[in-house]
Amino acid sequence: MLTIGQLAAHVGCTVKAIRVYHQRGLLAEPERDASGYRRYGAQAVIDLARVVTLAKSGVPLARIPAVLDAQPAEAAREINLIDAELRDRVRELQARRAQLRQLDRPDRLCLPPEGVEHMRRLRELGLSERYERVVRDGWILVFALAPDFARAYLPIRTALLEDAEYVAVQRGYDEALDWDADDPRLDALADAAVRLGERMELPSDLPHFAKLPREALDVVAGHVDNPAWRRLDELVTRRLATGR
Repeated sequence: MLTIGQLAAHVGCTVKAIRVYHQRGLLAEPERDASGYRRYGAQAVIDLARVVTLAKSGVPLARIPAVLDAQPAEAAREINLIDAELRDRVRELQARRAQLRQLDRPDRLCLPPEGVEHMRRLRELGLSERYERVVRDGWILVFALAPDFARAYLPIRTALLEDAEYVAVQRGYDEALDWDADDPRLDALADAAVRLGERMELPSDLPHFAKLPREALDVVAGHVDNPAWRRLDELVTRRLATGR
């Protein structure tokens, strides 16, 4: 007769697993001997080996009795069903692995493929990593708060990466991250941003940013706390409103 530890060692499982099988009714629990120990015989070894084999093969514990107690044809059908479920899970895990391998850059973590492509194109311009991070976080916010608007607007911004004037303004904003709020260069950069905005024609069916919820506007507009950029926003807004 075997102790529970000896039984576990012979079959290749843990004592904890045997106790779980007892609780689930998968393995008969023997009476204790005079010393208070449970002793297991040959049938326990056979029964436990069958349970462990099924469990290691991926059969859920709750469905092991259906396999053990079924007639051969019924058991085969049950195994085929479990096998199909395991194949589905393998495909799901493979898809997760493929997605995981795409997360080697921060922009791939929260942005859709078109957002990742935009950031790749932006990166080719040689802008600072800090500016890239600001742009990336801005798009993450817009996709989270207004996905329809983001999907409509992003292709326009991506196409503008081929526009020399647009790229020059982006470089100016990048450099301005290190400027003071009273830097005289902000006036020239604001003028350039206004000229760019005036010649940009957006499609008539593009959702206007002002149609977004006020709280979304506030969150997106406030995600960068930079004195020079705040001053730039004021200058650009005033020029667009007054023409000067």
